[in-house]
Amino acid sequence: MELTVQQLTQDFCVAPQITPEVMPALAQAGFKSVINNRPDFEGGPDQPTSAQMQAAAEAAGLAYRHLPVQGGYQSPDEIQAMRQLINELPTPVLAFCRSGARSTKLFAAASQL
Repeated sequence: MELTVQQLTQDFCVAPQITPEVMPALAQAGFKSVINNRPDFEGGPDQPTSAQMQAAAEAAGLAYRHLPVQGGYQSPDEIQAMRQLINELPTPVLAFCRSGARSTKLFAAASQL
């Protein structure tokens, strides 16, 4: 699987949907944390669940957080929660969603706080 990672800052990158199998490669690439911005089953039954992603991330030595948000709208509470994750998680961080766009928007909004 080819992984497309877009670097937003020195410590924060985004990507489209990843699979549990890429967690060791992310750790090997130097990432310390993963944020999943996708609701479970948004993409149907083939989408890995947050529980599967968390187990794989932790097995690879990565911190993992699930902050599911809708694609079209992120609430002030969700933006504040993202700000808190940015502040507390070890860097560098990789956030992902279906395409990467939602994680990018969420990071941009949280960075304004």
